[in-house]
Amino acid sequence: MKTFDEALDYLIQQAKPTNQTLSISVGQACGYILAEDIISGVNVPSFDNSQMDGYAIRCQDLNAQDTFSVSQRIPAGSLASALQPNSIARIFTGAPMPEGADTIVMQEDTEELENGEIKILLKSARLGDNVRVIGEDIAIGQTLFSAGRRLTAQDLGLIASIGIAEVNVYRPLRIATFTTGDELLEPGDTPQPGKIFNANRYTLSGAIPQLGFELIDLSKVEDTLEATIEAMKAAASQADVVMTTGGVSVGEEDHIKPAIESLGALDMWKVKMKPGKPLAFGNIGGTPFIGLPGNPVSAFATFYLFARPFLLAMQGMKDVIPTPLWLTAGFEWNKPHFRRDFARARMVQDNTRKETYLELFPKQGSNVLTSTAWADGFAVIPEDTTIAKGDKVAFFPFNDLT
Repeated sequence: MKTFDEALDYLIQQAKPTNQTLSISVGQACGYILAEDIISGVNVPSFDNSQMDGYAIRCQDLNAQDTFSVSQRIPAGSLASALQPNSIARIFTGAPMPEGADTIVMQEDTEELENGEIKILLKSARLGDNVRVIGEDIAIGQTLFSAGRRLTAQDLGLIASIGIAEVNVYRPLRIATFTTGDELLEPGDTPQPGKIFNANRYTLSGAIPQLGFELIDLSKVEDTLEATIEAMKAAASQADVVMTTGGVSVGEEDHIKPAIESLGALDMWKVKMKPGKPLAFGNIGGTPFIGLPGNPVSAFATFYLFARPFLLAMQGMKDVIPTPLWLTAGFEWNKPHFRRDFARARMVQDNTRKETYLELFPKQGSNVLTSTAWADGFAVIPEDTTIAKGDKVAFFPFNDLT
């Protein structure tokens, strides 16, 4: 039986990053993985400009007098003339600094006199107050992002701010899935004795696109070895990765294991974790295969804790393992176990103590899918460990896994 860390390290090592790229507009690139560094060809800002509405002055003039005539008005987007001696310029946020000015006095710190002159109410000012200096945010030649970064909305704004219209990203992986099992009904079917509704298909159909991958849903396959082999061939021929849930044990009705072994190779192991002990990894004619457990919570947990980092590593992402939060346990865990537990928990704000603590869903069984919708994330209970209220516990928010 592999430890959780051994299994995860092994999977990530097997991930061969894609080399297929595409050029995409910045406005459509959120969630894509960068295929090349983003290097700025401009300064941001590209000119000294005013941080707010006010008056542009020479700081040394202010130290000599407090009343000035206004020699020009500079709106944003206009060009400024050199500042005339012993005068100030009316200036607006984002407007370029006039030559000779080095400081901005806020409008609130001034008073307009009856003769139209402006009195500065400040006793003194610091050189450079309220001025945005050229290159202050970004300098020419600066690397903003390195290849392997998953782009966020704020990244897109930053890239647009240096004038780049298109970025080179890795083409999204195609993930093919299908389900087997005569016991499975589809949502909308009439309930039948001995049958269950197919939850795992819809967990994956939500989770795979949510991570930015292309889903190829091959639906339900007849529960025979021949049909499973044909489904595996079809999946591998059009996808970068094939993923299924359940059906990889050695029972007479479990056809996935012999189907894959007839087309490629399969490595199965048990992982010292709960939920999600059984896991399978292999290939179908060179196309990677991941077999998740059949229990719905186990499938959910192993997808996000194992399949997600493997797929993102294949997609070219560099940092695929999130950093946990360390939060206070609002629960007790009195039964240490040799497997690592990933308990479904949610964050609760204690306004009296001004801290956030974790509470567990009362039923932690691998069949209790309710726990995944109720919870905010996984609270990690290490192997052979007890937890007392007040202990610090590693916590992986679901939001950090999507």
